Amino acid sequence: MRVKGSSASRNKLKKLYSITKGFYGRKKNVYRRAREAYLHALTSAFAGRKLKKRDFRKLWIVRINAAARANGISYSALISGLKKANILMNRKMLADIAINDAAAFTKLVEKVKTVK
Repeated sequence: MRVKGSSASRNKLKKLYSITKGFYGRKKNVYRRAREAYLHALTSAFAGRKLKKRDFRKLWIVRINAAARANGISYSALISGLKKANILMNRKMLADIAINDAAAFTKLVEKVKTVK
């Protein structure tokens, strides 16, 4: 008696189709196309995780620059002044302060202006 792998095959298909759910056209429900699309998506996901870090850093810099200019100083002068004042704060925290606590950010800018 030979063993047929229908339950294993069905589980394999279901797993792949659940991953490719939402893909366009036949990429979601034709096994070969779905597998190709899934493997391609994995490579894109790897690159995307690297790009995400760059994108967030750019976003933080834009936010810090906007808040700094509202306080009469440029981004580069602010960062330089923070280093000279020995205030060790990363851009993520600076951007968060700039958005959520404008008064604290203004105090940081004032401290930087006195250090020059």
